[in-house]
Amino acid sequence: MGAIFETIQNKLTAAFQPTRLEIEDDSGRHAGHSGAREGGESHFNVTIESPAFSGAPRVVRQRMIHKALAEELAGPVHALSIKALAPGEG
Repeated sequence: MGAIFETIQNKLTAAFQPTRLEIEDDSGRHAGHSGAREGGESHFNVTIESPAFSGAPRVVRQRMIHKALAEELAGPVHALSIKALAPGEG
């Protein structure tokens, strides 16, 4: 786990108190592509389950996460794949 991974984990935990949080650094699959950085930590997949998403449409959930990670998305993170779930969704 690198510094960006840990920052994403800490910010999502603080913002949403998730019951499930999975973060995958997918940068290796994008080596040589636009936005890929040497050393990785530029492309991430996130699965997060939180009561904070209950009743919110998918686009609102995405916006909530983008807001929490705005600094990272404006800098070192080139791509973020998000699967945001409310408890009981699968």
